[in-house]
This record gives sequence, structure tokens and C-alpha cells, in this order.
Amino acid sequence: MAISRAQLLKELLPGLNALFGMEYKTYGEEHKEIYTTETSERSFEEETKLSGFSAAPVKNEGSAIAYDNAQEAWTARYNHETIAMGFSITEEAMEDNLYDSLSARYTKSLARAMAYTKQVKAASILNNGFNSAFTYGDGQTLFSTAHPLISGGTNSNRPTTAADLNETSLEAAVIQIAGWTDERGLLIAAKPRKLIVPPQLQFVATRLLETSLRVGTTDNDINALKNNGSIPEGYTVNHFLTDTNAWFLKTDVPNGLKHFVRVPLATSMDQDFDSGNSRYKARERFSFGVSDPLGMFGSPGA
Repeated sequence: MAISRAQLLKELLPGLNALFGMEYKTYGEEHKEIYTTETSERSFEEETKLSGFSAAPVKNEGSAIAYDNAQEAWTARYNHETIAMGFSITEEAMEDNLYDSLSARYTKSLARAMAYTKQVKAASILNNGFNSAFTYGDGQTLFSTAHPLISGGTNSNRPTTAADLNETSLEAAVIQIAGWTDERGLLIAAKPRKLIVPPQLQFVATRLLETSLRVGTTDNDINALKNNGSIPEGYTVNHFLTDTNAWFLKTDVPNGLKHFVRVPLATSMDQDFDSGNSRYKARERFSFGVSDPLGMFGSPGA
């Protein structure tokens, strides 16, 4: 339905002092703190994880050398989605001197709506990371205690027992990440880089990572997490996380969570011949997804 004069009666009358409701500030592109962004020129993208070789065995004197096989582990697929929205203004509203104010105001609102939608979609990967209805290339949820390995073992990128964010759980996560292996059971020297929390945990994160001494004790011990530089990039707040207790660690494992841009945000307008209405639209095509789940560690909270 086009925006008409009937919907904007107050704007047609003299004496209106102000219009409000569209000046709210917005949160920035918080997905950039989580995802690696790449461009795409195809209708979808696929990335395949490879397994290397296992540890070398001892070769006994006179015996033949052992040969190992490399193989593919699994494939991650990114299906691009299109988000689009528009509005139109009636010819009569434009004739009554509403064109300039309406087009400027609602074009800005359209951009805000598009940006908001993108952040919700980005955060949904983490929000659904513990939901068994959402699985990825290895057949597991993003955060699982049983990511299968070709060697027969598993990796876990969540606590065995869900834990709230505190000194003990964060230290345990750092230790757990250090024990991850590749597909053949070789240690991969993974480390956490950044803590990602909802707004409700920002003060807990500050106390855990930015104080010099241990939090919540009467001892004079140092804050080992800060002293060791265990989480070198500190923490970031994502305002689109829906679980107030969940917390996440982005690791230095490459090819973790990815954002593919197929078509960047673009706006356009034209005039409908039959009605004379001016039409505006915004459109963007992208995908958010996971290649290697070891790019993240997460806990849903206790």
C-alpha cells in the first residue's frame, strides 16, 4: 500500500512543531566482530574440510615404510538469501509538497530496517548454535561435545556441563580449546581471541578481563586471564543475542564463521505509470554460515 495523505494528516496542516520516532540511533555492524567477510559470484558457496596425515609411526629396521591417505572430511554450504523491502508514495502526496520530507525520512528508515534484519540473521547462527534443528557440515550443531573426526575421535567446542560466564568456566574453556586436534588427532594449537556476550553479561566480562586481581575473592592473586593474555582481543557486546546467559569465544582457527556478500546493499526508485506513485526499494543478497565449527566455542549458560 502506498503512503497517502490520509496517513499523514498532521503533516499537511500548519503549526506542526516536530516529527519524531525515526531519529533513534542504531547499533553498528556487529557481525563484523564475529564473521570473516568474503565476496561471492555464484548462487551458493561450498567449502570442504580436508584431513591431513596422522602422527608418523616408528619404522623398524628393514621394514617397509608406512603410507597414509588424505581425504575429505565434510563440506559446508552457504546458500545466499535475498532481503528486500520497499515503500511507495502516492502522486497526490507528492503534489501537496510532501515529496522531499517523505522520501528523505522513509529512505533513511528503510536503510535502518535493512541493517537491522542483517544483524538479526547474523546473530541467529549463534542463537541457534545449541539447537539440534540446525546442523552443519559434520552433522552436528555449531556447539557440540561430539564433532566427529576421521581418526575416530571427537572435538568439543562447548562445556560438557553448561556453565555461566565466570572465572572458572572461562579458564576451563581456554584449556579445552588448547586440546583441540585436527581430523587425524594432531594438536592444532588453537587459542581464543575474543569473548562475545549479550548486553546482560558486559559487566561480568569487564570484571573478568580488565581487572588486575582475581574477581570475587579476598586473596591478592593476580587475574591470570588478563596477565596471560588468554583472550587478547578482549570482549565485544552483540545486542542481537537472544539468550541472556549464553557466551561465546571466537578462536584463531581459520575458516570458522563466514559471511558471503553476493550483492551488496543497493537502493533504487522509479515511478509507476498507472498510479503515478513513486516507489523506493532496497535489496541485498548474502549468507551467514559455518565452515569449521572450531572457529567458535560457546556455552548456553547454566
